[in-house]
Amino acid sequence: MATAVVDGRAVAVGPSWSGGNVRAIRMWDLMTGEQVGEPLVGHDGSVRAVATGVMNERPVAVTGSEDGTARVWDLVDHEQIGEPMAGHDGWVLSVSTAVVDGRLVAVTGGTDHTARVWDLGTGKQIGVPLTGHSRWVVAVATAVVNDRPVAVTGSWDATIRLWDLGTGVQVCDPLTGHTDQVLAVATAVVDGRPVAVTGSNDKTAMIWDLTTGEPAGDPLIGHSHKVGAVATTIVDGRPVALTGGGDGTTRMWDLTTGEQLGDPLTGHSDEVGAVAVAHVGGVPVALTAGAVTGTDHTVRTWSLTARRRNAEPSDGHGGAVVAVATAMVDGRSVAVTGSGDGTARIWDLAAGERIGVSLDGHTGEVHKVAAGTVDGRPVAVTGGYDALRLWDLTTGEPIGEPLTDPDGPTIARAMAIVDGRLLAVTSGGHRSGRPMRVWDLATRAPIGGFPAGRRRGYADKVIAVTLGQLDGRPVAVTGADDRTVRLWDATTGKQIGEPLFDHDCSVRAVATASVEGRPIVVIGSDDKTARTADLTTGQPIGEPLRGHTDVVCTVAAGTVDGRPVAVTGSWDATVRVWDITTGEQIGEKLVFPAMVNAVAVTPDGRLAVGFGTELAILAFR
Repeated sequence: MATAVVDGRAVAVGPSWSGGNVRAIRMWDLMTGEQVGEPLVGHDGSVRAVATGVMNERPVAVTGSEDGTARVWDLVDHEQIGEPMAGHDGWVLSVSTAVVDGRLVAVTGGTDHTARVWDLGTGKQIGVPLTGHSRWVVAVATAVVNDRPVAVTGSWDATIRLWDLGTGVQVCDPLTGHTDQVLAVATAVVDGRPVAVTGSNDKTAMIWDLTTGEPAGDPLIGHSHKVGAVATTIVDGRPVALTGGGDGTTRMWDLTTGEQLGDPLTGHSDEVGAVAVAHVGGVPVALTAGAVTGTDHTVRTWSLTARRRNAEPSDGHGGAVVAVATAMVDGRSVAVTGSGDGTARIWDLAAGERIGVSLDGHTGEVHKVAAGTVDGRPVAVTGGYDALRLWDLTTGEPIGEPLTDPDGPTIARAMAIVDGRLLAVTSGGHRSGRPMRVWDLATRAPIGGFPAGRRRGYADKVIAVTLGQLDGRPVAVTGADDRTVRLWDATTGKQIGEPLFDHDCSVRAVATASVEGRPIVVIGSDDKTARTADLTTGQPIGEPLRGHTDVVCTVAAGTVDGRPVAVTGSWDATVRVWDITTGEQIGEKLVFPAMVNAVAVTPDGRLAVGFGTELAILAFR
């Protein structure tokens, strides 16, 4: 089983019985429990493994089967992508996904004792098979260790091995400690260090420090039968593992202390064959499934927060912080955060405390936020896959009804205050065929639009959008899969000038700013660099900003101590600050314990960083 977010809703993906076999893959809405679309059919043998990822901003599933192939599925269109990936000499038993050098890859393990790495964009195998295990490779997970992506494989030979996904070389000696077959592997970050959690036929789970290759504490003992399923998540700000056992129970463990949290989850009448985690309506949940080889073929969902004993109410988000904006309200600096838990929150940055209640109402992830003063009134706007919502930052109350497009989905792409006007850009989704629309949120009316890229193929699909001002007119800046950045008149929808210089990969993030009176754009790319360009001339400013070891997924710009700066955040879990004028990095890289999803510069010259479920505020000195 695996989980994903499809069109703003949390879903579970997994094989299910169909005509006496498990060759069909089905998808369920975790809020309603209803099946989404038709089953995905194509494998000629039972499906043994499922993983999910995002490719070209579209959710995909990767499945491994007894037919010896792995396949990639578009979870929006419910279609297979490309041809089957064939190479294993036997069943494909395990699969995981990762991002390597800006491309989504899958790692598969099989009965031929090997693991293999696949480029999901081309469907081709990368390098040679990862060989070393002496028995079936039944578990695979991925992580980042010492700034490099790695695969963690578990085998019936009772060992765990680490592989550098960039080179295909085994990283260290096998991790040994289990006394029987390793059946499950998951990874997490604990106190800033990458760890693996493994389940075994020896009835235990173990935590491993992936930096040292040593066990992190004693084995997790509690199951009375094999531990065949493992998943990790964050509950109330702490990393936890969920283990499913042959004893029909699922148990939750604190990965910091190694202690079991609460009583076992009981209800299955036979062994638990799969465990997955998700956030549904802002609540962290576990999904458990009966094993295919057993008699219990049900899937059950469990609220993880309800099981915490003596837990204090948390002001924090229950999902990843994916957007942040800052503003001044009544003389104090505040931040507005948007999260995968479906809420937005307002924070007093001086006190480090939440202001008022959560901004609730969205039906899925809040992935765009903006804040500022309009007509003397401090406001925020939040956007997801469902609507745009306006809020009074003084009271935390909604302003009017949500804004939705009568022609279909209203997916937020960008919001900003431009010359005192609160503007937003929305799209109708990849299959709508509609251009992006620009809205004046004061009048709640569209004022223009511009193309969103081709409807199918996605070679020029717009990934990143920001709003700004050029020569007194509102403009939109877009970054796309075609590796270009383009400038559009937000009112007329006409492109301004030629595309800005090509990147080596897709453009992932864009932000605008004013430097010494001239408008500029900061650009983050899948090629691990950031760049700055003059919007008036379309020319690059200086050399690319290099240093990140993974995709630059979020950028911001602002003024600190009177000098203009660019801020870049990356999938490598670091943030870097750059002097826009000189192109020099300011200070050392800032390392965080989880992937950085959002950055902003506050009005008083501090740095706001959203990482994992947390928001950090840093002062320059």
